[in-house]
Amino acid sequence: MSAGSQPEAPAPKDASTVMLVRDGERGPEVFLQRRVGAMAFAAGMTVFPGGGVDPSDGTAEIAWAGPEPAWWARRFDTTEPRAKALVCAAVRETFEECGVLLAGPTADTVVGDTTRYREARGKLERRELSLAAFLAEQDLVLRADLLRPWANWITPVVEPRRYDTHFFVAVLPEGQLADGATTEAAEVRWHTPAEELGRWRAGEDILLPPTWAQLDALAAYASTAEILAAEPVIDPIMPVFAASEGAKPLSFPDAARYFADLPDTGQLRGTAR
Repeated sequence: MSAGSQPEAPAPKDASTVMLVRDGERGPEVFLQRRVGAMAFAAGMTVFPGGGVDPSDGTAEIAWAGPEPAWWARRFDTTEPRAKALVCAAVRETFEECGVLLAGPTADTVVGDTTRYREARGKLERRELSLAAFLAEQDLVLRADLLRPWANWITPVVEPRRYDTHFFVAVLPEGQLADGATTEAAEVRWHTPAEELGRWRAGEDILLPPTWAQLDALAAYASTAEILAAEPVIDPIMPVFAASEGAKPLSFPDAARYFADLPDTGQLRGTAR
């Protein structure tokens, strides 16, 4: 690197995030978790379940139900192998982080009580077992049809740890419970998008711009059926810093509304978090 030049931004790592929703008395509710303070990325933030794509995701043959990788590739404007890995990561991370398993014994069924897979869940989280091996051992079919593509956000280039995150949405399968039995979550809960946005405005929770944007979008729907039927336009969004009155707020779609409602705590202004 020559004198005076800037270090090259690290390439973003592929990641998948799943917004689990269910119908509640006050409308659709979404599953949220507050990350533990020791996490290297988004520590203390309130987020949806998700994480980075592993090398093993999508590399093995998996019993698959629903839209094929080619369909996902078109929706996310990417290659089939990458699309397959993103879907597999979405299923794996959701199971690891909250015990919800988007798979079933057949192409049109889904498992009920997932506690029988507790040992395998731990091995998946510790990377001692791959998703493909787990599904094969349990004779399960990955239910890609239970997922819907939703959005794509990329961490700003100024961050040392970057992700190219693809957001999915899925309805909580009947009989399954989302829990907080993961080393990454300090607290979990179900809230309507409006309730969670209210907590954020009150300074009770910290929301990254991508999380805020998805909650803001979900708040427009009256039921999980409407959410599943939606076909949002998925254009990659990468926030950038833009100088403004001495501060450096991020620039992204609807950023003005985000910063207008952001609690004046200094936790996020001028940062990517």
